[in-house]
Amino acid sequence: MSKTTETVKRGRPIVAGSKRQAVLAMRDAKRNAGIEIKRGRPRKPVTVEVNVVAKTKMSKAQKQATLADVNVA
Repeated sequence: MSKTTETVKRGRPIVAGSKRQAVLAMRDAKRNAGIEIKRGRPRKPVTVEVNVVAKTKMSKAQKQATLADVNVA
C-alpha cells in the first residue's frame, strides 16, 4: 500500500487584478519601505476622566454660604 500525498492549496485564491491583490501589494511595498503596518483590532481606547458638575437646587441662603466659603479659601 502506498500513500500519495497531494498538495492542497489553502486560503483565498489568487485572482490577478483583484482589489485584494492590490491591497497585499500595497502592504508589501510599505513593508519594504520600512513603514510600520498595523492590522487587526485597535487596542482598548484610552479613558479620559471627565468631571461633571451636577446642578442642584439650593436656597438663596445656601448659595450665599457656598460663595462665602469660596471667597474665604
